[in-house]
Amino acid sequence: MPRLREDQPFIHPDCQITNSQFGEYVEIGAGSRVANSVWGDYSYCDRTCDIANAEIGKFANIASFTRIGATDHPMEKASLHHFLYRSASYWDDEEDDADWFAHRASRTARIGHDTWIGHGAMIKPEITIGHGAVVAAGAVVTKDVAPFTIVGGVTATEIRRRFSVDVADRMMALAWWDWDNAHLRRALPDFRALDAEAFLEKYE
Repeated sequence: MPRLREDQPFIHPDCQITNSQFGEYVEIGAGSRVANSVWGDYSYCDRTCDIANAEIGKFANIASFTRIGATDHPMEKASLHHFLYRSASYWDDEEDDADWFAHRASRTARIGHDTWIGHGAMIKPEITIGHGAVVAAGAVVTKDVAPFTIVGGVTATEIRRRFSVDVADRMMALAWWDWDNAHLRRALPDFRALDAEAFLEKYE
């Protein structure tokens, strides 16, 4: 019997999961923290990831120690410290700042379908990683990444395109990530054997 299932996510030990939804065949690596996030089918993260306020597409490949939707501090205030908004931890007569947490939650990071986020990468809030894009290990992404583009560095810049514009456009139109499980299984030999252009020629 396959380890991954359509009816429930495979969540490894010691994860902290809050206010999140998971699609079919999703896997969350050991020790990861996921909050206020929605995951598309077949996506996974490896161990010790920290993902908050995010929309994860289908077939996203997220390596270990990645942070998506990294929260920020109130830089315009007199102090950066979280006593400003986690105030109930410091005083009996004060509540946490609900407006600040609502502001954080509204700043959604979006990860497209069939993406690869490398080990230790950081994706800032309100950033969109396009379908088929690759973020190199250790990158800090502060700007949107176009579909089928490879970026890396601190701060991340384009390294090269994964596919030509024509092939990328055709792959977007094919949208194989919307195929059902049976269709994926039938096409598995071609996913394994064919390069992207040959795959398109067969399935367009």
